[in-house]
Amino acid sequence: MTLYGYFRCSTTEQHEERQIRALKDANCQVIRGDKITGTSDFNSRPELTALLNEMESGSTLVLSELSRLSRSFIGMVNEVSKLLERGMHIKTLDGRLDTTAMPKEITMLIVSILGYAASQELEQIKTRTAEGRSVALSKGVKFGAKRKYDKYQIQEIMHKRDLGQGYGQIAKAMGMSRSTVSTIVKRELNAVVGIQ
Repeated sequence: MTLYGYFRCSTTEQHEERQIRALKDANCQVIRGDKITGTSDFNSRPELTALLNEMESGSTLVLSELSRLSRSFIGMVNEVSKLLERGMHIKTLDGRLDTTAMPKEITMLIVSILGYAASQELEQIKTRTAEGRSVALSKGVKFGAKRKYDKYQIQEIMHKRDLGQGYGQIAKAMGMSRSTVSTIVKRELNAVVGIQ
């Protein structure tokens, strides 16, 4: 039967080459993947959807590890159950799961344990990220995209606003979006009254 390989990377900064190489080494004839978070809804993974639609009963879905399928405990258990009900097999290259060699009850027990571990790992990542962000903020690190305007442009925007010009008119004159102008004006006004 055909081996179908699936890879998933959480962000555009992560690279899929390692997963693809491992899937090729495992003799997967069809390989597809998505760049999306592990907690994302399965309906928002076009490549996984296409792959599962191609698969027939008796074929095997190969993953580098089960968390590539989902990092959510419920998501992992639900999706594995659906695959097993369709008569498909799942094999992970980390050696933790191979449904061709075990009964469904044992499979679901292992999936439950792996799903719990994946969800706990995700919570730890979120906690460490929040702690790191908090420390960085306390040291004055600013997050988000860098501003694409300087203090002179801000002064010009506020001057135009004082003259009674609307956001759209100012945006057009400054070559900015209306929302950027609105954000600048609101932030400057809040700073004047001490809200910021």
